[in-house]
Amino acid sequence: MSAAQLSTFSVAGHLLGVEVTVVQEVIRQQPMTRVPLAPAALAGLINLRGQVITAVDLRRRLGFPDRAADELAMDVIVRTRDGLVSLLVDRIGDVVEVAEEAFEEPPETLGGIVRELIRGAYKLDHALLLSLNVQGAVDLPPPAGGSGVSRAAPM
Repeated sequence: MSAAQLSTFSVAGHLLGVEVTVVQEVIRQQPMTRVPLAPAALAGLINLRGQVITAVDLRRRLGFPDRAADELAMDVIVRTRDGLVSLLVDRIGDVVEVAEEAFEEPPETLGGIVRELIRGAYKLDHALLLSLNVQGAVDLPPPAGGSGVSRAAPM
């Protein structure tokens, strides 16, 4: 029986996870600089110990409503093919070990952006753990009226 380790977090009440090997660190929300004309999901840029990295708000990326103004996000710093990126999430969970046999691909009836961003689900005893496609989450579409694809890569 093959197993995988996923770092878990919550976004709008949904339990999501990414392979633990792509997570560099988890930190409290950092001061952020907004980027003019950027896609809505690009929350801004943060200074992580002298390195400027892009922050992607997973609530916006997945089409959920914004968090309340008094709720601070957490930064999950992940490694992508384009460099480090921060994923803004609501709450941090645990690292869980899941059996590959418990994984199911998304149903054909699931469409839209969620189909592109969710690799599938692991059936846990207490919940479904949605496996996030990290690269898909950080490859942002251009803002309205823009052209090409915007990548949430370091500037």
